[in-house]
Amino acid sequence: MPSNYAPIAADAGIAALTFDFSGFGESEGQPREVESARRKAEDIRNAALFLRARKDVDPDQVGVLAICASAGYTALAALEEPALKSVAMVAPWLHNAVIARETYGGEAGVADRLAKARAARDHYVTTGTVDYVPAASNVNPTAAMYWTGDALDYYLNPNRGAIPQWGGRFAVMAWKEWFEFDPTTLGDRITAPVRIVTSEQSATPGGAKKFAAGLRAPHDMIWTTGTQFDFYDNPSTVRFAAEHAIEHFKKTLS
Repeated sequence: MPSNYAPIAADAGIAALTFDFSGFGESEGQPREVESARRKAEDIRNAALFLRARKDVDPDQVGVLAICASAGYTALAALEEPALKSVAMVAPWLHNAVIARETYGGEAGVADRLAKARAARDHYVTTGTVDYVPAASNVNPTAAMYWTGDALDYYLNPNRGAIPQWGGRFAVMAWKEWFEFDPTTLGDRITAPVRIVTSEQSATPGGAKKFAAGLRAPHDMIWTTGTQFDFYDNPSTVRFAAEHAIEHFKKTLS
């Protein structure tokens, strides 16, 4: 996904760094493939500090282009790292307790996942073994993302997001932090200017609106059409989002 955006930014004269989060892909870190807002926010902060240390990057012009759940992690990072001078969010996944219940089968669905998370965490502490389920599936209802048909084709198609480096699994113990993390409440403490590019057909348009409503820093929202996954690899949607992010960076990073 990031590799679809980085070349567009580079062509526009912006140095673009993409990286695997700790515990994912080619990056080191244990345990592997644990969805942790805190750990991923720290990675984003460290990426900014790495860029600031490079001689070919202006240390006062570092921004973040965050896609999907990375938007929430970037919001968390921006609270703690003044090096992040500008933020662009594309199809942001920004959830709260209400959105989580709507997404994961109501109170019962959330409670079931939390119970499994506690058991998985105890198992990890006791044995060092991480319990995993598929990250996405159209046949296995225990998957972190489960939908019948081809709605999850992006995650299941090796020509799209199902690349070997991804891993395709979800650590069950991560459900606890996932549900406890509410990025929609962070906006009023962010000082960097923010642009959000999204659509009403994205995964959490309500969460994006709630987050934006809390922003006190300069911000705007750019609305277009397209599904969540169109923002990942549909060429026209990606270019639209990338160009609006670049415009935002060129306006705010100077």
